Amino acid sequence: MENQINQPSEAANNLYQYAADLMINQEKSAFQTKKILIEKGLDEQSSTSIVNNLEQQIIEAKKEAANKDMLYGALWCIGGIIATVADIGYIFWGAILFGGIQFIKGVSNS
Repeated sequence: MENQINQPSEAANNLYQYAADLMINQEKSAFQTKKILIEKGLDEQSSTSIVNNLEQQIIEAKKEAANKDMLYGALWCIGGIIATVADIGYIFWGAILFGGIQFIKGVSNS
């Protein structure tokens, strides 16, 4: 009986995995992914729900990555500036430049 309960969950996971592969790895659009899922036998409402959920998860993942880039970029840049101003005898231009680029990358992606 336990296997019967897990089967719909496994089928749903397989559909999500397949749709995620289409959208992320194969770079299919949401429309194309919905069309492919419908061609595989899934009804329109379910395919729309799966694609919408995946789109939301992709957006959240991109925002999280952008925020992480901004945080680490700012830390590298500020750390390089502080180390340079502390007059250790070196100019930490690599850390400043790397941090600035990473911060700008995060800002542009968010």
